[in-house]
Amino acid sequence: MRLHGKVALVTGASSGIGRAIVERFASEGAHVAINYRDHGNKRAVVEGIVAELATPGMAVAADVRHRPEVEAMVQQVIERFGRIDIVVNNAGIEIKKPFLEVADDEWHRVIDINLYGPFLVSQVVARQMVRQGNGGKIVNISSVHEDIPFPDHAPYCAAKGGLRMLARNLAVELARHRINVNNIAPGAIATPINQAVLDDAKAKNNAIGEIPWGRFGLPKEVAAVALFLASDEAEYVTGSTYYVDGGLTQQVTNY
Repeated sequence: MRLHGKVALVTGASSGIGRAIVERFASEGAHVAINYRDHGNKRAVVEGIVAELATPGMAVAADVRHRPEVEAMVQQVIERFGRIDIVVNNAGIEIKKPFLEVADDEWHRVIDINLYGPFLVSQVVARQMVRQGNGGKIVNISSVHEDIPFPDHAPYCAAKGGLRMLARNLAVELARHRINVNNIAPGAIATPINQAVLDDAKAKNNAIGEIPWGRFGLPKEVAAVALFLASDEAEYVTGSTYYVDGGLTQQVTNY
């Protein structure tokens, strides 16, 4: 097992890519803490995921925008499992609105969750990793839109572009502590965030027309790359972005 005995924290992991990563990590022997924001029926959903994991895991609520909640979340993981070896910054949102109509609160919400959240979680977890003294892995779920413009999604693109440089900078700063920092940039993946497109035949066909591979990706395909980056096999990999996009980035950037 590639993650046997490791402890991983995955944010925003109640569905989609986050859930797929949780399940793959557990199947490879990791103890996984599943983060969620406590609203609606999320707690019941996450506890259901925990109950089905191949290894002991835990559900832990926190809003990644708030330092006290993040610090409390990390402390809960330490109290349960004694350490954290891997963190996956997956929590994120997008708001579709023309740039000229974006309100201040919408801008701040997207930036706070998609960029400040990974900064905050990474900082709190990295401090713990440094105390442990055995290095660690930070994996950010970014987007192809850290490179590709996405009209009507200016805050999202700004956040993902910032996440690209944050990962590169942290890779350099944290290398002396043997903490690897990398991004995964998914393209069009069949997740709840894309459900409206998946349910609209015309929109779906238009989207697939831009993807050389000719289909939407699957959450498990992103999870496979996350597994590699979280494993000892990626010990010499840091500061990189791995695209899981069926060639979309090449198609768009090479017109």
